[in-house]
Amino acid sequence: MQISIAWRRIARVFLPFAAGHYLSYLFRTINALIAGQLSSDTGLGTADLGLLTSVYFLVFAAAQIPIGILLDRFGPRRVQSVLLLVAAVGAGLFAVSTGFLSMLIARAMIGLGVAAALTAGLKSIILWFPRQQVALLNGYMIMLGSLGAVTATAPAEHLLAWMGWRQLFEILAVATGATAILIYLVVPERVIIPSTVSIPATLSSVFRDRRFWRIAPLSATCVGSAWSLQGLWVSPWLMDVERFDHTAVVGRLFIMSIVLSGGAWLFGMMVHYIKRAGIGAETIFAMVAMLFIAAEVVLILRAPLPSILPWSIVAIFGTATVVSFAVIADYFPPELAGRANGALNVLHFGWAFLAQYATGLILEQWPTNEGHRTVQAYQVAFGLNVALQIAALVWYALPWGRSIASWMNSVLFLKPADVSYAAESVGLYEDSVILLPADDDAEW
Repeated sequence: MQISIAWRRIARVFLPFAAGHYLSYLFRTINALIAGQLSSDTGLGTADLGLLTSVYFLVFAAAQIPIGILLDRFGPRRVQSVLLLVAAVGAGLFAVSTGFLSMLIARAMIGLGVAAALTAGLKSIILWFPRQQVALLNGYMIMLGSLGAVTATAPAEHLLAWMGWRQLFEILAVATGATAILIYLVVPERVIIPSTVSIPATLSSVFRDRRFWRIAPLSATCVGSAWSLQGLWVSPWLMDVERFDHTAVVGRLFIMSIVLSGGAWLFGMMVHYIKRAGIGAETIFAMVAMLFIAAEVVLILRAPLPSILPWSIVAIFGTATVVSFAVIADYFPPELAGRANGALNVLHFGWAFLAQYATGLILEQWPTNEGHRTVQAYQVAFGLNVALQIAALVWYALPWGRSIASWMNSVLFLKPADVSYAAESVGLYEDSVILLPADDDAEW
């Protein structure tokens, strides 16, 4: 009986939202593959192509907080289905557009339409599945979604060999519209009873929480940088620093996309089982952030290792939102989950845009030599980013350092420890959240 209910939830709740997230990743990365065809067919220059691609991130980031509020108020089923219809219209418009302005509007509509793809899925997991399974299912959600990045490399390139990019977007428009209808018709509604904690379910509740501002800088600078590097700067690095040709670069990008997908599953499993051993998601996130920073340092210092190893770690960390969203799930009750995830996600995408743009500005300060930038240019650009990540890591670990210092002080001077600076418990809301049982109280 319980197994049947669990599989029914996976089929009717988890998989439809995973399909929406898959489309989001595919739309995010497909322009890198069709850039050449877009330029030749429409006459777009480099600057226009860059703006056309990046407007997706700008609209996506700007929509996160309003979408978080809508998710908490109307639920993921209605919000996701309506927005995916917007993305379907945008994809159809992109397929028939001939001018830059219409293509820009279409790309912006796609960004808006898929802006809730991840947060709606995470919200549905919180609403429909037991709390101890949230991190594991988050990992599976992001893993399945990141297969869109895999599809946008070699598989889509083979598809484009016998059809044009316009036909491809027509297919994507139909698939997106069908997914919107599927979510609206198949996913059931979930009614929750608000928490009895005397904290209003408003966005200001999230921004006033000190714990949110403890994790936000580290999560934004690391996750956003990982997206920025894999989304753009890994290719120039491989060509300018490693001197790989186009075929070798595409092969390594394909490997990184596969690793990206596996990383989401890895993080989900890690959080699920390590938390059962009594280690919190906060500690796990600190450890993987240090590993990510170390991989960047290896690249900057040109350590004698195959570069695909540190670049694979960079790709894996692009899915570390599994861990940071697990921390957020411990911080806030279910009725605030949409706002909290949206607030953190806007920082992720905002930093990805800033890091991508700032890295380009820094690289422009060095001249090219036979069409290649110098190693020093990349070292400075990447190094400044790493310095900000290290500062965010220190800020994140500061409460732990104060706790250790207080404990050592109590041992040395034989007096009770002052725990006023100890890291705040992540279980503040957990014991007081009242949620309809996930087993048999919901109507299907």
